[in-house]
Amino acid sequence: MEFGIYVPQIVSEFSPLLDIARTAERTGFDSLWLFDHLWSPGLPEHPSLEAWTTATALLTATTTLRVGALVLCNNFRHPVVLGRMATTLDVISGGRLEFGLGSGSIPAEHAQAGLPWGSAAQRSERLGEALEIITSMFVGERTSFAGSHYRVDDIPNAPGPVQRPRPPIHIGGAGPKYTLPLVARYADVWNIPTYGLPDQRRLSALLDAECTRVDRDPATIRRSHQAVLAVAATDRELPEVRDRARRHFGAAAFALDEGYVGTPAMLVDRLGERADRGIDSVVFMVGAKQAATTMELFAAEVAPKLRG
Repeated sequence: MEFGIYVPQIVSEFSPLLDIARTAERTGFDSLWLFDHLWSPGLPEHPSLEAWTTATALLTATTTLRVGALVLCNNFRHPVVLGRMATTLDVISGGRLEFGLGSGSIPAEHAQAGLPWGSAAQRSERLGEALEIITSMFVGERTSFAGSHYRVDDIPNAPGPVQRPRPPIHIGGAGPKYTLPLVARYADVWNIPTYGLPDQRRLSALLDAECTRVDRDPATIRRSHQAVLAVAATDRELPEVRDRARRHFGAAAFALDEGYVGTPAMLVDRLGERADRGIDSVVFMVGAKQAATTMELFAAEVAPKLRG
């Protein structure tokens, strides 16, 4: 099981994020994840940093940590430009890019920026076409494509990415009508967001069925999920840690009760159960102020018992 840390870049300076990234790398976390929004969701007046620029800076300032966004918004960048950006960053980082892509989640930022939105069906169709183009760019030197939303004529992509056959493609979501068919066709990793955790077993069965429909082995898709992490060093500290987690992540969408809030022994048990259910990796959501302490404690008391 692999472990990542999700830290939204709601900061006005780069140094706090760099400190978190270096702590993640030093403590053995596999990956660090950002959000991809034009401004902080629900907090437009708060300072925040752009995803691709931040990811590039983090990858050039680390040596083993993998970095990605859960997930990039397909509507922000033309797929050819996005394919070139991803390929270039994979080259720059020596093959440490994690490539997550989605159809967009916040209509307001699109309207404010004059970017196309559309229905769920339209956005999913747009995303599918983008994935077709980008996956072709990752594996070949030239790509042509003609769809309803994009047209590409003999576009080169050289040099190709360092990772072969391609940087891992993450698709997140829980929608059986639009998302899971794209996961079955294009994803290397399916990421279940926090709101999908209570329904994880049913969604996984639906994905397996969709894989059968497109003649793909479900075992070729890794399963990951996002969940809240809050570690209490002792039983005595647990009530305070739970209260703090509920203050920060109490909204129903975070599915806090399905996450990882507890002592190290409690977390080892729960993560072990999730591994038995086919989860390959977990991306932990933590508060920025607690990130360093949480990673240190998790690395010392939890991870060795799951990886050893």
